[in-house]
Amino acid sequence: MDILFNEEGTPMMMQSHMIFGESTGRPDNYEVKKRNILAPFESLRTTYKEWNGHRLLEWGGDNDFPRTAAKVVSETSVLNTGLRFLRNLTLGQGLFACRVTGYDEKGNEQLQPIDDPQLTALLNGRMIRRYTERASRDYFKFGCSPVELIPDAKGQRIVGLNPINALYSRFTVPDAVGRCKCIVSGCWPDLPATTEDDTPRVLDTLMDYDPQLEYDTRFLLDKLKQPLVYALRDSWSNHDIYSEPVWLPAYILGWIDIAQQVPKFLKKAYKNQITWKWHVQIPYSFWDRKFPIQDYATLPKEAAIAKRKGDITKYMDKMEENLCGVENAEKPLMTMYAVNEANGKVEEEWKIQALDNKYKGGENLVTSAAANSEILFTLGVNPNVFGAGMPGGTYAGNQGGSNIREAFLVNIANAWVDRQNLLDPVYLMLRSWGYGEDVQLRYRNTILTTLDTGAGTQKTLS
Repeated sequence: MDILFNEEGTPMMMQSHMIFGESTGRPDNYEVKKRNILAPFESLRTTYKEWNGHRLLEWGGDNDFPRTAAKVVSETSVLNTGLRFLRNLTLGQGLFACRVTGYDEKGNEQLQPIDDPQLTALLNGRMIRRYTERASRDYFKFGCSPVELIPDAKGQRIVGLNPINALYSRFTVPDAVGRCKCIVSGCWPDLPATTEDDTPRVLDTLMDYDPQLEYDTRFLLDKLKQPLVYALRDSWSNHDIYSEPVWLPAYILGWIDIAQQVPKFLKKAYKNQITWKWHVQIPYSFWDRKFPIQDYATLPKEAAIAKRKGDITKYMDKMEENLCGVENAEKPLMTMYAVNEANGKVEEEWKIQALDNKYKGGENLVTSAAANSEILFTLGVNPNVFGAGMPGGTYAGNQGGSNIREAFLVNIANAWVDRQNLLDPVYLMLRSWGYGEDVQLRYRNTILTTLDTGAGTQKTLS
């Protein structure tokens, strides 16, 4: 029997040549698990290592979070597509320079285009496009994107924005005002060694509180001849240096694991669908009481999980032997269940359904569609934008054009903060060129419209 376990050793789905089984409901200690995930106090304790006179902050377990995260994203199709969608949605159709001349009666901005060939060439050029594309990639994938500000030879203004690949960057412990160093090396997660093949770069990082103030101060002190780093961060996680990406809760809760493993599981299941005779649904609470985790507490964590998996596998093998075979044709299977005195509902009841020659219980099968929807919800993306709404049940939704258009507009509205974060280094660059506070940047958007408007698309600014 093949069993799909979660990280704690609880079986999620089971299948053999004769039986398909799945766990239903939720564990007894669900609330405790949820609290531990939502308030991971241990993860807030930052660790650092000494390197070349710097206190280097580690990024995740074994100082290897970016590489681990990149692997998770690349191996999960819906997560990869969802993050790419967020990247493309945030960037829109490019930048537009303008001045805000006022507001109409609905509070909408009244914009005046700026006729400046130099500014137009900059905003439509490859450097800005490369900056926004690569910085937003790491911003959404890893929650943090370091951007190198390249000055001219005289240190008078910023002439380039160069996103540093987050895989190769780490930060040091910040000082009292939030300044730290960005160390760029190809050796991570190992500590860098100064060799001919890899010479680490140590760059000053502008303080997070007021980067413009620190830049102006460095300008007055004639300290702008060396590149600086502007760190873009999504602050939602409350981690000041290494912010967590928006998709991390889906990974912690196991939805990404399900999205990766269910297709592999189903691929094998479809080969056996003609021979399946039984569909068995087992409550999660049954496993918590039959094989309580605390019974394995005397063993190391990995050994405890392996022992629990082995015990459950043996138990399920015996159950399968009792159900299957000619000698068991009329043999009964006895299971126990409990009744909740508070609401009178039956709990811990096994449900066993006899199947025809071909399994027809697809609506009960935990497929990757549910996991895909949960991942997209974590990203803040309505699955209907991808045509991924499920036809019935919890994830049902209208997949019509109107629903897709509204979901797309909601995504654009929610992209405002991320867009402003990406624009901050661009504004810093423009101020160094002498452009004043009146010069504003807006994103172009193509909005789908209905046919009765006389046009298939409509250009807007945001």
